[in-house]
Amino acid sequence: MKPWHWYSITFAMMLLVPLLWFVLAYAGLPRLWSHHEHKKIGAREQIQSYTAQDIPGDPINLHLKGGEAAIICAFKRAGWSVAAAVSLRTGVRIGTSVIFHRAYPQAPVSPLFVEDKVQSVAFEKDEGTSADKRHHVRIWQVGPRDWLGAATFDRGVGFNLFTLQITHHIGPDVDAERDNAGKLLMASGAILHASESSRIAPGRSHRNGGGDKYWTDGQIRVFTLPAISC
Repeated sequence: MKPWHWYSITFAMMLLVPLLWFVLAYAGLPRLWSHHEHKKIGAREQIQSYTAQDIPGDPINLHLKGGEAAIICAFKRAGWSVAAAVSLRTGVRIGTSVIFHRAYPQAPVSPLFVEDKVQSVAFEKDEGTSADKRHHVRIWQVGPRDWLGAATFDRGVGFNLFTLQITHHIGPDVDAERDNAGKLLMASGAILHASESSRIAPGRSHRNGGGDKYWTDGQIRVFTLPAISC
């Protein structure tokens, strides 16, 4: 085979492989998982979030009672930022933040759902020089003054085990992130009550919507926040 044929084949493969990955990751596999998981979602007893494909996501480990302003104020007082909405612009910004190690305190978080609603607000705090590693808490409003939260730590960027999409991978110790968030809430005057069960089995590993392993004691910490403003 002539050399220029090899160059043509190599160039075609360089274009074809990324295209196949994109179609598979953002069209084929998500549809397959949606069909597979949608049949199971109504039978699940665990209190946890789920992805757009109905795959079980991050565990719910916080239950907050109070006004939205008090919740926002508590996290802002601790130096956390409100995550920006997901868009093409914020997607490009978080990509450049990770690649070039640039700070982006308001980097977006991927959408997760509770009761068919995407998170109402998300808070985050970078650990390092970029959005590659960060603490974050997603919050869903489930009542006039009731909120559920999922506190996790993003340890780096990689590929989703189920869909092959680019995503953050969480650290396994979600209880430590829950307790860290609880401390900052109490620093703003929140009162800790008796815990509730998430019905996620303790003593064994589980996987979130990105395929990351985590462990938990299965407890949801309950806090009442006073009426505070920043």
